[in-house]
Amino acid sequence: MIRYIIKRILGILPVLLGISIVVFFAVRLIPGDYATITLGTQYTEEAAALLREKYGLDQPLIYQYLLWLKGILTGDFGFSYISNQPVLSLLISRLPVTLELTVLSLFMAVLVGVPMGYWAACKRNKLPDSLVTVTGLLGISIPNFWLGTMMILLFSLKWKWFPSGGFTPLSDGLGANLRSMALPAVALGMAVSAVVMRSSRSAMIEVTDQEYMKMAKAKGLSGIPLITRHGVKNTLVNVLTILGLQAGSLLGGSVVIEQIFSLPGIGSLALQSINNRDYLVLQGTVLFIAVMFVLINLIVDLLYCIVNPQIRY
Repeated sequence: MIRYIIKRILGILPVLLGISIVVFFAVRLIPGDYATITLGTQYTEEAAALLREKYGLDQPLIYQYLLWLKGILTGDFGFSYISNQPVLSLLISRLPVTLELTVLSLFMAVLVGVPMGYWAACKRNKLPDSLVTVTGLLGISIPNFWLGTMMILLFSLKWKWFPSGGFTPLSDGLGANLRSMALPAVALGMAVSAVVMRSSRSAMIEVTDQEYMKMAKAKGLSGIPLITRHGVKNTLVNVLTILGLQAGSLLGGSVVIEQIFSLPGIGSLALQSINNRDYLVLQGTVLFIAVMFVLINLIVDLLYCIVNPQIRY
């Protein structure tokens, strides 16, 4: 197991190197740079040259990249051009919000998507199956930004059940924290629930067609006992795979939801850095999300051994 983990981590390094190269050069394709955005209407070539020299933006791109990569390898992500704060500190301060949003969205996906998927599989080609299928298609099709906006109009502005935006930390109380995160978690988790629902349904249908399930039915086992004893544990690998992929995508896909609900997470930080051409913050944010995505998939791979002891690395 230890050997496998080390091998996976070593295999991650070339991926992260490639991501760092793509991110570094891609962000510089955005029209305008930090000097242009900062100076605005007061832009002059002399003032822009001074700003670029101050932050090393006048150096060749290869040199800038190698300098940044050297800092990353030593744990130095650089400083924000705007706030002059360390990029790593900004990421760590924003991480709890995005992490909580991701966890709540995944919790919703497991709580709603998995049981409904199993229920649809057990009622295949019947009314419940049709209802779950339609619900899944709607969940995947509805854009989360539209859903979030409609939820604010209905649950915040009209009924005033939840705040329309902002983040309440756990230190101010669990209830207040969950009220501030409920709408964004539902808006972000709806599509994930639909994906998990469809995947768990397909996995359960595949399992129910296996010979050992038919044998269990012939012995008189049916209904919920049959599903829980023989069905669920043989579909968990598929469900875990989907949840791992969705968790990684949620970390990077929360930009719009965090902006709509005014959440101070990593997604909103990335959007602000794009608007301000704050290169080091944007590069650090994307690289940080990539590392989290890879680590989550590594954890999922290791969980396979717990869910199915027959799997060995």
